[in-house]
Amino acid sequence: MIGTVPFIPSNTQVGIMVSFVTLPLALWISWIVAKMFYILPEWERMVLLRLGKFSGVHGPGFFIVPPFIFSVASILDIRIMTQQVEATATLTKDNVPTRVTAALEYEIVDPQKAVIQVSNFLNTIIWLSTEALKNTIGSMDLKELLSNRDEIAAQLCEQIDDSANSYGINVRAVRLTDIDTPPELIEELAVIARARRAAEAKQIQAHAEVMVAQKIAEASEILSKTEGGFRLREIQNISEISKEESSTIIIYPFNSDDGKNLAHVATARADLS
Repeated sequence: MIGTVPFIPSNTQVGIMVSFVTLPLALWISWIVAKMFYILPEWERMVLLRLGKFSGVHGPGFFIVPPFIFSVASILDIRIMTQQVEATATLTKDNVPTRVTAALEYEIVDPQKAVIQVSNFLNTIIWLSTEALKNTIGSMDLKELLSNRDEIAAQLCEQIDDSANSYGINVRAVRLTDIDTPPELIEELAVIARARRAAEAKQIQAHAEVMVAQKIAEASEILSKTEGGFRLREIQNISEISKEESSTIIIYPFNSDDGKNLAHVATARADLS
C-alpha cells in the first residue's frame, strides 16, 4: 500500500494566505477606527444612541464615539432653512380652482424629537404645510385670498407651528409667494375692478355737485338778507369781468323781478368761483 505524502506549503504560499486574511481585517479595523472620530461645526448637532437607546445630543466640537456600544442616529443642521410648498388644483370656497405656492421658514430646536418622534421630519413638515394650505384655501373666497395675504400667512404660520412643535421644529414664518388663478378669471376680475372704480368716480362727482348746489343756496340766502347785497356783488362781478380780454358783458334790468332772480343766481355762482 502506497502512503500519501502530506502537503506542506512553502513560506511564500503561507505569506499569501495570511495576507488574504489580514488585509481585509486591517481595512475593517481602520474603517471602525475612522468612524469613531467626529468633528461637528457650530451649526450641527449629533443624536447619539447607546445600545439602541437615546443617549444624548452632542455638538459642536470634537467627539470620539466608541463602536458597537454607541451609534450615531443622525447629524442635523440647526440653522434656519426654507422650504417651498405648493397646493395645486385646490378649490376656493366659491369653487375657483387655484394654485398657491408658499415659502416656509423653519429651524430645528429639539434634535431628539426631530430624529426619534418622526422618521423624516422634512417630509412631515411639507405634508403638514400642504394640508394647512389646502384647508385655508378651501375656507375662503378668491377675493379674500387675494386681498388678505398677510393675514392668511400669519394664520398658516401659527397653525403649522403648533403641529411642528411636536417634532422639535419651530416654524418662524410663512409667506405666500404666488397665487395662480385661471387667466379668464383674472380678466373678469379686472373688468369688475374697472367698473367699480368708474362707479366710485361718478359717486364722488355727484357728491361734489350736491355740495356746490348747497353752497350756492347758502350764498344766495346770505346775500338776500343783506340790503343791496346782490347789487354790490353784481357791480363787483362786472368790474372783474371787464378786466378780462374779449369779455362780453350782459347788463340786465335789476329792478324787474326776472332780473332780480337772475342776479341772485349769477352772483351766488360768482361767489363760489
